[in-house]
Amino acid sequence: MIYTFGLIITLFVFLLMELVAWFTHKYVMHGFLWKLHKDHHDHSNKTPFEKNDYFFLIFAIPGFLNIFYGLNDITAPYFWIGLGITFYGAAYFFIHDLFIHQRIKVLRNTTNPYLLNLRRAHKVHHKSLAKSGGESFGMLLLIKYKSSKALKKH
Repeated sequence: MIYTFGLIITLFVFLLMELVAWFTHKYVMHGFLWKLHKDHHDHSNKTPFEKNDYFFLIFAIPGFLNIFYGLNDITAPYFWIGLGITFYGAAYFFIHDLFIHQRIKVLRNTTNPYLLNLRRAHKVHHKSLAKSGGESFGMLLLIKYKSSKALKKH
């Protein structure tokens, strides 16, 4: 029973993280922390790492801390919350960094419609190199855009 409850919490937090990531991307990364996110759009950093990679820590720390403190008592929600955050972080890394941006060349020739649409939606987001004016701030959920024509063009 405890594990079922824990898995439900983990799944809920994983799904909630998509909303957290959307909000953070739109209002923090494209807001007051644009200085850290800008090089992800304009590729001004010529090294394998970007300032944008610091956001990994911003999301990883709460996941780690929840898992760490939750290990003492897995009947408390902390462990499961940490798992949800961490699993979302892993999904984000694989989808965003590996698949979409091809930091390591994987799934280049996929024909999966969902994955192709994720890639197209991200291209729509990256059409804007500026702090404002972008669309498609989420990662896993494909939400209708102000200009759905933009997605079809890619």
